[in-house]
Amino acid sequence: MRLYFTVPDTLQTQNGTLVRNFLRQCAVSTELARAVKFQGGGFFADGASVLANRRVYPGQVLSFDLPPEAGGVAPQPDIAVQVVYEDAFAVVLEKPPHLAVHPTLNYPGGTLANGYAAWALQQGRSPVFRPVNRIDKDTSGLVLAAKHAYAAPLLENVQKLYYAIVEGELPLGPGVIDAPIGRRGDSIIGRCVTPEGKPSRTEYTILKVQNGLSLAACVPVTGRTHQIRVHFASIGHPLAGDDLYGGRRDRIGRQALHCAKQTFRVPEYTEVPDGICIRTPVSAGTGRMVTVESQLPQDMADLLS
Repeated sequence: MRLYFTVPDTLQTQNGTLVRNFLRQCAVSTELARAVKFQGGGFFADGASVLANRRVYPGQVLSFDLPPEAGGVAPQPDIAVQVVYEDAFAVVLEKPPHLAVHPTLNYPGGTLANGYAAWALQQGRSPVFRPVNRIDKDTSGLVLAAKHAYAAPLLENVQKLYYAIVEGELPLGPGVIDAPIGRRGDSIIGRCVTPEGKPSRTEYTILKVQNGLSLAACVPVTGRTHQIRVHFASIGHPLAGDDLYGGRRDRIGRQALHCAKQTFRVPEYTEVPDGICIRTPVSAGTGRMVTVESQLPQDMADLLS
């Protein structure tokens, strides 16, 4: 796939601008620029090969092909992939509970990444899985992934909202848990609130109270491991089903946590037969805001019915 960037008329300098400087303005990472130079076909200005230390001028079109990629994880067509949003840069998947996002030592296969690889190959695309956010195996909901190397750094600033069902009845309305989180003893997995931890803040709104449980809409302002789970456990209201942090599993067999909303920005663009013409890179503070939402899953809804 080829990317095209038009040098804007606002770049009114007599001597133009260096290709490498213009690439930075176009949000092309140093890593990607290096890969294009050494592994891809190089850069082109109006179709003619050009080096990164040459100059381009207003009205010219700078282009390059995305370099070839490794094969990624083994494709597994038997793992269904539910795509809820897709554009030229991003794809958002709905992950069910009990499915790991990507292979690990404990889960070398059978993951969302394996299913994505099979889905992407069926679409004639790169099977490399680039998740921007990762959620725990037993957490359900939205997972955002970048479709190629150029898109990955553009999608780093994602606003997320989670639904959590916690044990006990909390007052309806907004609340905040602001407490540092760090490792729990020598555990690789477990976390806890500790003065030695990193600053962590979770903003929430209690939407419903029923059956001795509270439904919370949570915004993790910081992104610490297990942040929502640890924060609610620290105030005596662990998530239902979250036995790692004191929750009970008699009513649900996993932590009652669901990534329900993601908001991110993508560039304005036009698709052409061999690639994408990018008009407003996100690095310029422009582009199009995208919001993707997911409903409360049935097993969590059943807790409140």
